[in-house]
Amino acid sequence: MSDANATPTEAIPIPSPVPDPLSMREVLAIAPLRRLWYAQTVSVFGDFMALFAVITVMTFTLHATPQQITGIQIAYLLPIAILGVISGVFVDRWPVKTTLVASDYVRALLCLLLLGAHHIWEYYAVMASISVFSSFFAPAQGVAIRSVVPMHGLRSANSLMQQAFFILRIVGGPVAVFVVHAFTAKWNYLVDSASFIASGTLIASIALNIPRKSTVAVTPKPESVNSAVVVKEKTGIARILEDMKEGISFIFHHAALLFVILALAAGMFVMGCFGPLIAVFVRDSLKASSGVFSVCSASIGIGLFLGMMAINAVAKKLKNTTLVYFGLGGIAAGTLVMAIGPHITVAHVPIDIAFTIIGCFAIGFACAGIIIPSQTMIQQETPQAMLGRVGSTVMSLIFSAQIAGLLLSGVLANYTSIRRVFILCTIMLALLMLAGKLWMEPKEHTPAPAAA
Repeated sequence: MSDANATPTEAIPIPSPVPDPLSMREVLAIAPLRRLWYAQTVSVFGDFMALFAVITVMTFTLHATPQQITGIQIAYLLPIAILGVISGVFVDRWPVKTTLVASDYVRALLCLLLLGAHHIWEYYAVMASISVFSSFFAPAQGVAIRSVVPMHGLRSANSLMQQAFFILRIVGGPVAVFVVHAFTAKWNYLVDSASFIASGTLIASIALNIPRKSTVAVTPKPESVNSAVVVKEKTGIARILEDMKEGISFIFHHAALLFVILALAAGMFVMGCFGPLIAVFVRDSLKASSGVFSVCSASIGIGLFLGMMAINAVAKKLKNTTLVYFGLGGIAAGTLVMAIGPHITVAHVPIDIAFTIIGCFAIGFACAGIIIPSQTMIQQETPQAMLGRVGSTVMSLIFSAQIAGLLLSGVLANYTSIRRVFILCTIMLALLMLAGKLWMEPKEHTPAPAAA
C-alpha cells in the first residue's frame, strides 16, 4: 500500500556530454575566425618584412653593434611590457572591433615613418611607437577569438594563429633580405604599412557583438532619509587602478591559471636567453660555423611548428595543465642536453653539435606545449568582462620575461659559462614544475549534493 504523503523522487540532472575538441579545419570553417586568421597572416608577414629590413639596414648600412641590434628587440618589447597591464583596462571598456581596426590603421601610418629614418635612434623611436598600439591590439584580438569560437575550439584556434606566426617568421626573413638587396628597404616598409591596412579592413568586416563592462553608476534606494547611502563609481585614474587591481587579483587567486602564466613567462625567459646566446655558444663553445647556427635556429622553428601540429593531432584529450608540465619538462630536457653535450666526434659527427641541434628542436617542440594550452586556459577560465585585463597582464609579464632573458643572458654568461646558464635554466624550470605540483594543481569540481 503506497504512502500518500511520500515525496516523489526528484530527477537527478544528467550532465551534458563534453563535446569533442574542434580540429583546426573545423575552426577555420567559422567565418569570423577565418577573417581574423587572414588578418593575422597578412599583418604578421608585413611585420617581419619590416623588422628584418630594419635589422639588415642597421647591420650592413649603419654598421650597428650587437648591443644596438638587440636594442631594436628591446625597443619593441619594452612598451608592451610597461603598458600591458594598463592597456587591458581600456580594452575591457572600449568596443573590441573599433580597438582592433584603429590599432591597425594607426600602425599603418607609423610604418611610413620608417621611410624617413636614417639614424639608429629613429628606428628605435618608430618601433617603440608601433609597439604602443600593439599593446592594445593583442589583448583585443584575444577577446575577439573568445567571442567567435566555442570553448571546445579555442585550443585549435590558438594553434592556428600561432602556426601562422611561426611559419611567417621563418619565411619572412629570407624574403625581406632578398627585397632589401634586390630593390630597397623602403619597399619592405610600404608592404608592412599596406598589410596593416588590409588587416584592419578585414577585421572591420567582422560582426563582433561583445558586451562591454558597464560604466553606469549604481545608486541603491535608501531605506530612509537619514540612512541614505549613495554609491558612486570611481572615475579617472582611481577607476583605472581599481580595474587593474581586479584583473591582477583574479590571476593571483586562481592557482592553476597562475601556474600556466608563470610557465609561459619561464618559457619566454628561456627563449629570450637563447636568442643572443646561441650564436655565441656555437662560435665559442662548439667552435662551429654560422651554418650550424642557422641549423640550430631553424630547429627551434621546426620544433615549434611540429609541436603545435602534435597538440592538435594526438593531445586533444589531455588537460591544459598536463600539456604545460610536458612543455616545461621538454624545455628543461632540451637545455640540459645542450649543456652536457660532450666535445667528442663519433663517425665524423661532432657529438656536442648534434646534442645542440637536438636540444634546440626539443625546446621548440616543448614550447608549443606551453604556448597553446596556456592561451587556451586563459581564455576559458577568465570571465568575459575582464578578459582584456588578464590577457594584457599576461602579455606584459611574458614580454618582461623576454626582456629579462635578453638582458640577463649576457650578464650571466660573463660571470659564468654559457653551459652553466643552460643548467640554471634547467633548474629553474624543474623548480617551477615542482611548485606547480605542490601548490598550483587545479581543484577538481565536485557537484553539489541534491537538495532533499
